[in-house]
This record gives sequence, C-alpha cells and structure tokens, in this order.
Amino acid sequence: MASPWTFTLICGLLAASLVQATLLPPAVLSLGPEVIKEKLTEELKEHDAVSILQQLPLLDAMQESSDGIMSSLVNSILKYIVWLKVTSASILQLQVQPLMDGQELMVKIPLDMVAGFNTPLVKSIVEMHMETEVLAIIQVESNGQGHARLILSSCSNSQGSLRISLLHKLSFLVNSFANKVMNLLVPALPKLVKSQLCPVIQTSLKDMYADLLRLVRVPVSLGFNRLEFDLLSSAIKSNVIQLSLKAKLLDSQGQVTNWFNGSSTSLTIPSLDSTPFSLIVRQDVLNAAMAALLPPEELAVLLDYVLPELAQQLKSSIKVINEKAADQLGPTQIVKILLQESPKLLLSQGTAKVAQLIILEMFATNEVRRPLFTLGIEASSEAQFYTEGDQLMLNLNEISADRIQLMNSGIGLFNPELLKDIVTETLLSILLPNENGKLRSGIPISVMKDLGFEAAACSVTKDALVLTPASS
Repeated sequence: MASPWTFTLICGLLAASLVQATLLPPAVLSLGPEVIKEKLTEELKEHDAVSILQQLPLLDAMQESSDGIMSSLVNSILKYIVWLKVTSASILQLQVQPLMDGQELMVKIPLDMVAGFNTPLVKSIVEMHMETEVLAIIQVESNGQGHARLILSSCSNSQGSLRISLLHKLSFLVNSFANKVMNLLVPALPKLVKSQLCPVIQTSLKDMYADLLRLVRVPVSLGFNRLEFDLLSSAIKSNVIQLSLKAKLLDSQGQVTNWFNGSSTSLTIPSLDSTPFSLIVRQDVLNAAMAALLPPEELAVLLDYVLPELAQQLKSSIKVINEKAADQLGPTQIVKILLQESPKLLLSQGTAKVAQLIILEMFATNEVRRPLFTLGIEASSEAQFYTEGDQLMLNLNEISADRIQLMNSGIGLFNPELLKDIVTETLLSILLPNENGKLRSGIPISVMKDLGFEAAACSVTKDALVLTPASS
C-alpha cells in the first residue's frame, strides 16, 4: 500500500504536469497555406528540382521495372530507342491541405513534363506529355526532449494522377510503338519520381523549416536594447503551421534583462482565415518592449523659458491655494516630472491604454532645494498602434490625470484636485511629447518583408498584439 507521502508526491507531479500542459507562449507565428507553398516552392527552385526532373533516367527505370518474361519484351522495345529523355519540365502551383486528424499537412506537387525519344522508325522526335502529382505529407516530430521539427513523413505519387499522351500523332506504326513505350513508363515513372524527386522535397522542407527559424531569430531593435525570439515548440493545426516562440530582452551590453517562456498568462490566438500569416505578441512582452523604449527618467523644465503661457496658468492656479506661494515663483521656476516606473500597457479587445505613475514637483526657483509641493499622479493615455510599411508604431494620445495625491507640501495642506486641470495640461505639454518622441522611430518587423510582404497591419485583442500583412 502506498504511503501518504507517495500519494502526495504523485498528486504534486500530476498537478505540475497539468500546469505545464496549459502554459502559453510569449509569441506565436502562424503560417497559412499561401506562405507554406511559397516558401516550399522557393526551396524547390533553390534545390534545382526542375533540373532533377529533366535528368530522370527514363530508359534505366523502364529496364529496372521489368523482370522475367517482361524483361525480354522490354528489351525488344528498347532496342528501337536511340535516346529517351525529358526535354522540358515544370512544377505547377503547389496546394496545401489539412489531413483528417488536423495534425498533418498534405502538399500536392503537380509535375508537368515533356519527354522525347528518337527511333529509326521515324526521322522526327516522338514527343510525349507526362503529367503526375506528388503527395508530400508533413508532420511534426518530437525528439523526446521537447524539441520538435517539421518532417516529411511520406512522399509518393498520387494514385491515378499519372497521365501520358502523345503530343503529335504520327504514322500507325510509330503510334503503336509509342503506346508500348508509354505503357512501360506507367509503372516506371512513379518509382523514378519517388526515388529522384522525393529526397529533394525532403531537403527542401528541412531547409524551409531552418529558414523560418532564422527569420524568427532576427533581433528586434528597441533603441539601445533588443528583443530576441526563438523556437519554443512547433505544431500543425488544420492547414496552419504554428511556431510557438520564447523571447528574451537584452540591454545595450548584450546582457539578458528579462526572459519570457511559457506562462499561464492568457493569450488569444485568432484564426488565420484568409490571412497569409500572423505574429501574435503577448501583453507582458509588449510591456517589456515599452519599458525598454520608455525607461524611468526625470524631466526638469524651466517653465518661464520653455512654456511661458503654461507658467502663467500654473501661477494663477497656485495663487488660488496660497497667494504668498504664488508670489515666490520666479523666472527660473522649475517643474520636475519623475517616472519611477515605465508606463504599463493595458489591452482590451480593439483598444489599448497606457497607465503611468508620476511624481510632479514644483520649485519656486532653480536655487531652492525644497519643492513648494509634491504630487503623486495616476495618469492614463490612449495607446494607438499603427504601422508604416513594415514598421510598428505606437503613439500616446491625450493624457488624463485620473487620480492626484498630495505627497508633500511646503505651502500647507490643500486639495490637489484644485490643480487637476493645470497638472493635466503640464503632462500634456511636457511628458507626452517626450514619450512620443522616443516612440517615433518605431519597431522594425523584419519577418514581414522576409516572408514576402511589403506592409504590415495590426490589431489588438484582450491580451496580445496581432500583426498581419496589410491587404493590398
């Protein structure tokens, strides 16, 4: 009988496994059928798949596919062929479809070839049109250590897809001979395509996957910092390849300042539908990026020199509270705005806000050390995400002093709400332009152009930012 300690341990391990199973990634790159077929087509071109087709050893394949009695029949036909080769070949548009289980992809690769042979029976070349289709099945393979990769699980000719016909009719004798040649190619060509082309498809898929990983690993510049993604896991869901990504934030010295792995933090992954691909970035990663672009800082402004009208309004507002304090304000009066923490991004479906904790100090002149008063302010702004080409942009619109607290006062106690309007105007005139200036350079989305799209579009869910190609 198991001891209570053993039972407790097993329950703990089961609970840990369940938590691990529900962990959600910091970011997800989803690739739809259009991107998959384009990337695989590029790789097939890179590996000279068409050239492989043009060099298919048709005569050898016909010879090898015969045995016994058939062998002598084949030899009797082949002795009348001077040469036989593929004269032209092309790979038509690929098709990507999900399989029934939703965890495998079927890629249909249509082949179109023209083969010619020369025979003493006729002076001209006898040409045949050959059409067939290769079925490549893609699945995710795990090595047992949590690492997964895309593999080619099977590759073969589509049953019933092979069609061979004469391009030009010749004499009855030649047509009859050509039919015999075509009959010999029917069993030989599928075996030949499997042995010669399927290895190229396998290599192309491997290189396509490696190229996708290179794309996601390109560092994202955040001013002096950078954000780097890497693969967490791979999955096939219906007709989509889903790459779950982990992330890390590095400072200007290349030191990691923040790690992002699987988390119980919520993450909505919208369906691609007709969208070629999407990059979904979790809210906590966005907040880390914002913190890198807008670190804590202190702003000190000589109001009379920089914003004289605002200085006059502030003096009038303080005069209502304490007339003597207002009279102390000199030409070198200073407003200090201190951000002890970076702004926090708050997402909801379709909209985003930024919340900030601000300390505002008012100094009568640049010579005094003690402020007239110190205010603690909870402020918020509307955050507008938009794109310019392949750049992600963020702009903070307006600012609201949602709550003001008097932290320290050298002019006696007063209700800080009396200064709400002028505080809001001060933040709008000083803080907001400073922050938007730092955000103006934008964040490059290199994966957009790397996947063949010129411009990006963005939208916001309740827990993430979604980047997709802009519709033309």
